[in-house]
Amino acid sequence: MQLPNLNGVRNASDNLKDVSIVTPLELNERLSNEFNSRVFFKREDVQKVRSFKIRGAFNKIKSLNLNNTQNKQIICASAGNHAQGFAYSCEKLKIFGTVYMPETTSKQKVDRVRMFGGDYIKIVLIGDSFDDAQKEAQKQINENTIFIHPFDDNTVIEGQGTIALEILDQIDKHFDYLVIPIGGGGLISGIITVFNKLSPKTKIIGVEAEGAPAMMKSLEQKKIIELDKIDNFVDGVSIKKIGKIPFEICKEHLDDLLVVPEGKICQTILDLYNKDGIVVEPAGAIGISAFEMYHKKFINKNVGIIICGGNNDIIRMSEIKERALLFSKLKHYFIVKFPQRSGALKEFVNNVLGENDDITFFEYVKKNNREYTSAIVGIELKFSKDLNDLTKKMKENGFFGEYLNDKPETLRLLI
Repeated sequence: MQLPNLNGVRNASDNLKDVSIVTPLELNERLSNEFNSRVFFKREDVQKVRSFKIRGAFNKIKSLNLNNTQNKQIICASAGNHAQGFAYSCEKLKIFGTVYMPETTSKQKVDRVRMFGGDYIKIVLIGDSFDDAQKEAQKQINENTIFIHPFDDNTVIEGQGTIALEILDQIDKHFDYLVIPIGGGGLISGIITVFNKLSPKTKIIGVEAEGAPAMMKSLEQKKIIELDKIDNFVDGVSIKKIGKIPFEICKEHLDDLLVVPEGKICQTILDLYNKDGIVVEPAGAIGISAFEMYHKKFINKNVGIIICGGNNDIIRMSEIKERALLFSKLKHYFIVKFPQRSGALKEFVNNVLGENDDITFFEYVKKNNREYTSAIVGIELKFSKDLNDLTKKMKENGFFGEYLNDKPETLRLLI
């Protein structure tokens, strides 16, 4: 199998002049001081389309030389960011293209694809995931269409690898570790292609979301596997099946692979916004989440972390906060049994809740029992250690029905 190479990455760098910007490599003092490391962010969230995807998409499309070809069209499938790079490239090169995205794609990303592509882009929303959209897009391939793959293509991967050339120009000393998100594997493959030749001592660490560990499962089984189901929340890296080229590169050269829960990613998004003033999407936060979770391995090291995207729809912030609170064990849901008598709710508030506890959700679910009325109650704590005391008081006062945090499927149906 032919793989991407360093000369291809250098050619891509020439192709991308005046198209992608050289994004900053910034020392983050907060994390550096907290975890006794030197931590740098490569800020692809400030790229023209707020993600690195423009690099691979433009490099591939420009290489096709379609300007003078009649009746040729290009198509792609994307969860949102590849589509924006694709759309920008189509408008820039005056080539018509069609984008297939899941129906679950955020309105913000759909609007930005339309903005970047203008009259040169048609958008088709179909399926529940990137994999669904990709299958539909690939059905359209014929002699008049060319599929621009988001990650399983040498020219695309070489475009993503230009990030690595920039990093090597920007650092004052070599990185001990680079922490890189993995979806389909195109980004990390491009960076490995460069660092394996120019900085082989740097250890390359991949990161996947817990709800979509396609690379980890494939490496464990020593073959590409397709996941039966995934959690689409971290949409930029949530896929069922990785690329063949990335698999070949990662199985030979990836130094470690970390998995991060979605709730931790949500907490990182909030911290980056509140403490650093940085807006990232879930995929953009995943590398920082991994660094924080596994920080002991990075003590006294120079660490680079790729922030791969900043296309976060503000409408998602309530869900992000909810997932973060659940992960940090500060938000808890119960089925509470209220006696069918006057003053029962007042008794619950006065005798069960602590002074720092707050009811954030309340909904009756059963009202036909003569003795009790059941309600789903969401309670936010100030300190996670207060959960035991809260549960104890519920049981002592006869209010406890069921704890729902341990039953996520039931919780999802009820709320």
